[in-house]
Amino acid sequence: MASTTLESGVQSASPSGKTFLGHPRGLATLFMSEMWERFSYYGMRALLVLYMTASVTDGGLGMKMAVASAVYSVYTAMVYLLALPGGWIADRFLGARKTVALGGTIIMVGHFLLALPVGVSFFAGLALIALGSGLLKANISTMVGHLYDGPNDPRRDGGFTIFYMGINLGAFAAPLVIGTIGQKVDWHLGFALAGVGMALGLAQFLLGTRHLSAKSDVVTSPISPAEKSAIFKKAGLWLAAAVVFYAVVALTGHFTINWAIWPLSIAGLAIPVFVFAKVKRDKDLDETEQSRMSGYIWFFVAAAVFWMIYDQSGSTLNIFAQDNTSSTLFGFDFPSSWFQSLNPLYIMALAPVFAWIWVALSRRSKNPSTTAKFSFGLLMIGASFIVMMLAMAAASGDTKVTPLWLASVYLIQTVGELTLSPVGLSVTTKLAPTKYASQMMGVWFLAVTAGDCVAAIFQLVLGDSVVGSTWYFAVQGGMAILAGAALYMYRRNVVRLMGDVH
Repeated sequence: MASTTLESGVQSASPSGKTFLGHPRGLATLFMSEMWERFSYYGMRALLVLYMTASVTDGGLGMKMAVASAVYSVYTAMVYLLALPGGWIADRFLGARKTVALGGTIIMVGHFLLALPVGVSFFAGLALIALGSGLLKANISTMVGHLYDGPNDPRRDGGFTIFYMGINLGAFAAPLVIGTIGQKVDWHLGFALAGVGMALGLAQFLLGTRHLSAKSDVVTSPISPAEKSAIFKKAGLWLAAAVVFYAVVALTGHFTINWAIWPLSIAGLAIPVFVFAKVKRDKDLDETEQSRMSGYIWFFVAAAVFWMIYDQSGSTLNIFAQDNTSSTLFGFDFPSSWFQSLNPLYIMALAPVFAWIWVALSRRSKNPSTTAKFSFGLLMIGASFIVMMLAMAAASGDTKVTPLWLASVYLIQTVGELTLSPVGLSVTTKLAPTKYASQMMGVWFLAVTAGDCVAAIFQLVLGDSVVGSTWYFAVQGGMAILAGAALYMYRRNVVRLMGDVH
């Protein structure tokens, strides 16, 4: 998000002069807050589809796998879609600090609603967690940047590395703790534990707020009273129309979960199209910026294909872990939700290795291009679903396959993620037109939204007879591999569109 420049000396350290591992004291506050928020999010995510597909007698919702997977896909899509208005609210209304505090509070309430054994509260809780995550996700990383003396502060990259380590620590621990409680003791107790995690993160944030930069309180582009009135009127009209429409659908007895999934899935695809159309029609952009945006669309579509598959780790792969994978390894028995800890574990182990590889190759002038890295990421994510096809074939009948199948799938996906996701963040900032510099990171998140919405549509259309089958994994894996090959074949055209950006 955009920020204004304050007087030097406002941002670096806490008033006491104490530091955290050589960094501003506020980094500890944001590290712990984000770690607990990710603990709550990934812990709940590890249980979500398993709870929805569990039979009513087992305390679940008894949903079909395809519908539960679609609900999960739309939910994750909304988390990233709402990061756009989350950043806008901070920039125009509240500032980053108040927006993060509000988001954390909403997330906590959402988790505790999931803990109630009532169907209505479950879906209300999901909506609140998505809304709160959008408010928090868009701004807490920005607040890390506020702690340093501008982009050239030598501690800045190290600070973000420490911060992202907190993300992965929370994501790694969550399935081990919340997954175990939810699967072995009680679903709703697991969801409640996620709420406790968010409460701890919120408490950490509020208690340590004095160590944060004054920049985080600044509303960078305050909204005028006239604009505020116009926005509230439009939002009120749209909200009223939605309430009336769904009230009619419900009262006439026609409401099903599809009435929520389909509109949100279509919106998740339409909004990125609208955003790119708006940018491409903008006459304020010069020819070079327009060309760069044309090149960026290639990366956006590639990323959407990647996230379409990658984000199924919590849905179709999670169900495969429960139904088709042995939960015993070397004589040790464990809950199936523990597989959700593999990705953050792999990231913590491999991220430093990849960082070293890129630097080493760059020194030898052999660092692969952005298009080559994206192509490789797509090939990896496609290969992971080809492996899943083989795993599903091996699990035919009542056979439960070795956990090493899923361990291999998550390893391949993590390698793909480390070649595509960080590079995507970088190329987004490089290709962003000056006019949209502060908005393009939100546009990057829309690739996750678009990919997850495509997955939701596939899951609804194909149904239980296909979702999770060998063909389901084979077709999507093949699509990703073809997309990676196409991007690599047309890489010269993409490079030409990028101009002088490398």
